[in-house]
Formats: sequence, structure tokens, C-alpha cells
Amino acid sequence: MPIESEHRASDSPYIARVWRGRTTGETRMTSVASTSWELVFWEEGGTRHVALRGPETAASTAEISGDGESFGIAFAHGASMPHLPVARLVDDEIESPRVAGRSFELGGEEWEIPEPDDAEAFVRRLVRAGTLVRDPLVDEVVWGGIARVGSRSVQRRVAASTGLTQGSIRQIQRAREAAVLIADGAAPLDVAHRLGYYDQPHLARSLLRFIGRTATQLQATASGAAAGEPLRDGQQSALSLLYKPDGPSAS
Repeated sequence: MPIESEHRASDSPYIARVWRGRTTGETRMTSVASTSWELVFWEEGGTRHVALRGPETAASTAEISGDGESFGIAFAHGASMPHLPVARLVDDEIESPRVAGRSFELGGEEWEIPEPDDAEAFVRRLVRAGTLVRDPLVDEVVWGGIARVGSRSVQRRVAASTGLTQGSIRQIQRAREAAVLIADGAAPLDVAHRLGYYDQPHLARSLLRFIGRTATQLQATASGAAAGEPLRDGQQSALSLLYKPDGPSAS
């Protein structure tokens, strides 16, 4: 199996998801659009790496060669690092300038590389140090809550902590939810109506842009035809982590 991955939710209001993965051999992976920025740790060829990876506004495909292990902390909407505007990370990543042994540099300070099960404790240390902050209003309004401030202020605060507009976030989240529903067996026409797409072609365009799949391909992936098997001629690439977007984090 070239790509193995798992993920879990978190009770931290700063964390959207914690994931871990392993790759073996050669394969291709489709990275689906995402509205969260992440802190990613991986080891390749015996060398450790750490990077901040931004939200992805469209699906993309990457070639994977060799064996590697990785895990990441995807941050909740509203969480940000004052020293690094999230807008700089959109569709990009920045590697830590120094990784040595079990430590790495972040925000001008040295930190110990955590294990996946220690993600929450590690994030608490970031918060205590002031390296990570959170605007709870952002998570609330992204999921449809009503803010007690003006719309322009909301727009500025969402953009400052996510690097994206509210409209972009909702488009990506809706496409991810549609992909999960279709992969679980729902009919595309029913999904289009349920999630408020104009029609089935509108849904199809959204899936291709943000997920990199058609509805038919998602159904094939769900049946096992394209998930975790070595690539053959003409076969689609494996999908990155795809799960139904969670609601707002608890305060």
C-alpha cells in the first residue's frame, strides 16, 4: 500500500485535526483543497523536516518517491501565529530554518518535535509562549454564526487569521462535504440539492476544482478501485486526507 493515513479530531479549540501518514514506493497523490494551515513534521531518507503549510485553494497532484513518515497538526479557523501572517502561506509552505535531532526553530525559539499523541500538549506550550493565538469569532462566523461586529471587521479578522475570504472557505468546505457524501454512496443530484449547488454541473465543476475528482471517480475510490493500490496505466492518484469538515471548536 503506497499511502497509509489516519486522522483524529481534537478537543483543543486551536486544533482542527491531527493526522499521520506513511508512504512507500512510488505513487501520485492528489492533495485536496483545504481551509486550514498546518504544522507538518516528516522524515525522509533519515532526515527530519518541519514546515508550516498554508491553506490550499485548489486540488493539486504530487509525485511521491521513496519511503517516508509524517504527521501534522491542522489548526482551527481563527488560530494564527502573530509572527507569520497566514496570507503568506496560502498555496505555499515555509520550512523551519533549523531542525536538529528532536528540536526545531519556530518563531525565533527552539521547540522539541512532538509525537502525534502529544499534539494538544505541544499546542498548549505554543499558546503559553504567545507563539499561537486565537480569535474565537472567526471559527464561529465561518460556520454561520452571527457576529456582534460590523461585516467589514469580520472580513478583516477572517482574512487575517485564515488567509482566505469567508466565501472561499465556504466553497472549499462545501466541496469537501459533497465529496464525502458521494464517496459514502449518496447520489450526486441529491448532494447538489442538499448542499445548495445550482445544479449537478455546478457540483461537478466544484469537485474538479477543489477535490480533483469527478463524482464517478469518487464513487470508484470508495469501492476500493483507486485507494491504496499501486498505480496502473491510466489509474487516478490516491487522495490526501478527505473528511467531512467539523463544526466550530469549543471555546
